[in-house]
Amino acid sequence: MTNTVPAKGYAALSATTPLQPFSFERRLPGPREVLIDIAFCGVCHSDIHQARNEWGGSMFPMVPGHEIVGTVKAVGSQVTRFQVGDLAGVGCMVDSCKACASCNDGFEQYCDRGFTGTYNAFERGSKTLTQGGYADKITVREDFVLKISPRLDLKAVAPLLCAGVTTYSPLKHWKVGPGQTVGIVGLGGLGHMGVKFAKAFGAKVVVFTTSESKQKDALRLGADEVAVTTQPGAFDRYRGRMDFILNTVAANIDFDPYLGCLKRDGTFVIVGIPEDPLKVEAFSLIGGRRSIAGSLIGGIRETQEMLDYCAEKKIVSDVELIPIQQINTAFERVIKSQVKYRFVIDMKSLKS
Repeated sequence: MTNTVPAKGYAALSATTPLQPFSFERRLPGPREVLIDIAFCGVCHSDIHQARNEWGGSMFPMVPGHEIVGTVKAVGSQVTRFQVGDLAGVGCMVDSCKACASCNDGFEQYCDRGFTGTYNAFERGSKTLTQGGYADKITVREDFVLKISPRLDLKAVAPLLCAGVTTYSPLKHWKVGPGQTVGIVGLGGLGHMGVKFAKAFGAKVVVFTTSESKQKDALRLGADEVAVTTQPGAFDRYRGRMDFILNTVAANIDFDPYLGCLKRDGTFVIVGIPEDPLKVEAFSLIGGRRSIAGSLIGGIRETQEMLDYCAEKKIVSDVELIPIQQINTAFERVIKSQVKYRFVIDMKSLKS
């Protein structure tokens, strides 16, 4: 008797070829695993980086996708948190060592031995590649499956599994809240969620963008002010006013003007990954005891906390739904910032 089930999706077969239809096998759920029929999967810029080996270390064939939502199809004999028919989600991780200090503290993303990525990784203890959510189904251990509220639009929940928690986590960690002024750098898939969360937490929100055309949308999303950084003097009125700045862009930018906007002891946090090493003037930091920090997605406990908070506050991503047959066009549009604000793949299109 086979212990696998056929699956289909779209995969990159190399770093230089477009994504194309791909058939493979998923394992049937083990005692503590959950099999999910995928309804929707968000398209993250990191999917492009990895499918095209822009960060190095990519392994092929690769089915990308780590913003996964759907319905539980089957559960293992020892699963206690899910039953068939439940809504469920899977984010950027499907496993970790579960034994180190970080894992024990609920920060699996900082696992001392490295977490297991939803795709482009080896399943723990094997040479089998993990495959992601650009597919019709996925099998994941229960500890890494998230509960999804039926009160929210499921397709708009998908990007919360990466873009959502990536912005929620640092805002919570650095205790952003009422009485603070927060800057959000960039208004893309990450940035628009940063605006929504910072506003929901009670902060005054300023969006820094290079696109004058995004001013109206930034205000619609909850920003109090917008600074178009390509305009002369754009930073002048914010000198020394910011408690916290979240940089969501992956492009190489000059950090020093933003650091100058921080108050004494303010923090500039990086969640977008620029191509080049950071270059910062020391005086931009020591002049106000300012800090530069980084943050990586969120642990499973915090991701569930975020999803519950979103259900309470009715916060979801702004999405554009596409059939999977348009994924290569979508990749090009993401690179050109031609999406408001996250592509989400409708997996029903796999059947057409």
